[in-house]
Amino acid sequence: MASNKNMARAKEEKNDEYYTQLADIENELNHYKDFFEGKVVFCNCDDPYESNFFKYFAMNFRYLGLKKLIATCYDGSPFAGTQLNLFEIGKENSKKPYKVEITEVPDLNCDGAVDLSDVETLLKSDKNVLSVLKENGDFRSEECVELLKQADVVVTNPPFSLFREYIAQLIEFDKKFIIIGNPNALHYKEIFPLIQDNRVWIGYKSMSSDMLFDVSKDFAEKLLATKKLGSGYKIINGVVKGRAQAIWFTNIDTSKRHEEMILYKKYDPNYYPKYENLDAIEVANVAEIPYDYFGMMGVPDSFLEFYNPEQFEIIGYGRGDFLPIIDYIPEQLLNDYFAAGGRGHVTKGMKSLCFYTLDSHEAKFPFSRIIIRRKK
Repeated sequence: MASNKNMARAKEEKNDEYYTQLADIENELNHYKDFFEGKVVFCNCDDPYESNFFKYFAMNFRYLGLKKLIATCYDGSPFAGTQLNLFEIGKENSKKPYKVEITEVPDLNCDGAVDLSDVETLLKSDKNVLSVLKENGDFRSEECVELLKQADVVVTNPPFSLFREYIAQLIEFDKKFIIIGNPNALHYKEIFPLIQDNRVWIGYKSMSSDMLFDVSKDFAEKLLATKKLGSGYKIINGVVKGRAQAIWFTNIDTSKRHEEMILYKKYDPNYYPKYENLDAIEVANVAEIPYDYFGMMGVPDSFLEFYNPEQFEIIGYGRGDFLPIIDYIPEQLLNDYFAAGGRGHVTKGMKSLCFYTLDSHEAKFPFSRIIIRRKK
C-alpha cells in the first residue's frame, strides 16, 4: 500500500504543483494519433475536474478512436485556481479521489458536435461513469494498480518527486506510456539504463525549451514571493504560469527515432580534445559530431533529442558508475583545475570525464556527457 505521508511530501515539491497546459499536450500527442485507436488510455494522476490530459482525451475520444478512457486522482491534490473545477459537478466534492471511466462520448446536447459540454452532461447523468474511489487515489494503491492492468497506455504528468517509482511501475506492468518528467531524470540510476537499453526514449518536444504550467492560486502567490519573473514563473495575459524544465518520456515507437542525423563536420584531432580518463573525444555540440569518426564520443544530453538507435549506440554516462571503464580523475589535472580557480563539484577519487583544452591547456570537466559510438 502506498504511503500517504510520502505522497503528501511529494505534493510539497514545486514541480508536483504544476498542471500541464492543453496546448503542450496537443502539440506532443498529435504525433501519436494513429497509435491511440482502439486503446484503453489511463490518466492516473489526473482529476477529471482540472486535468487538461482528461480534457484532451475526452474532447478527442471519437477522433482518436479510443476504446476507453480512465482517469483517477489523489485526494491530496490542490483544487484552487483559474484552470480548476472544469465541470460544475466537481465544485462541492472536489476533495474526493474520483475515478472516471468513459467508453463513449455521444452528442448528448444534440448540437451536432461532440465536445466537453457532452462529457459534462455524461458525468452528471450517468452514475456508472463517475465514482469515488475506495482508496486515496495514489497511483501505487491496489485500486489504481488494478485499473493500470486494464490500460494499454498511460498518459499524464506524474509527480516529479516520485518519478523513479512511477516509471518503475509502468515498466513492471509492461505498459506503453507518454509522460512528462524533469530532464534530470535522465541521470537517475533507475532511468538511464532504460534509455541506454532503448526501453525508454525522448518524445517530440525540444529539450532546449522549458515548459509553462498552470498552478493553483496559492502556489501562484508562493511563486511571486519566492521566485524571479522569467525564471521561476511567467505572467501570461495576467495569469501566473509556473516555469520548469520538462521533457516527454515514452516507449512508443516514433518516426522521429528513425530519422538519420545529418553529420557535416570532419574529424580533426586539433579541434576535438581527448579525455584524460577515457579513450574518447569531447564533442561539445551535438551538431558537431564528426561524420568520419567511429570511436567513442562524449556528447551533451541534448543528443537524445536526435538519437537514432540504428545510427548510434549509447555506451554509458560520463560520470559515476554508469560507465565502469572511466578511470578516476588524474590527480595532476585536478590540481591544475583548482589552481586555475575551478569551483566544480569534483574531488579526488571521483569518476568524471575530464580533459585539457587544446588551445589554452585548461583543465575542464564537462557538465553532463553521454558516451556514444557510431554504428554507421
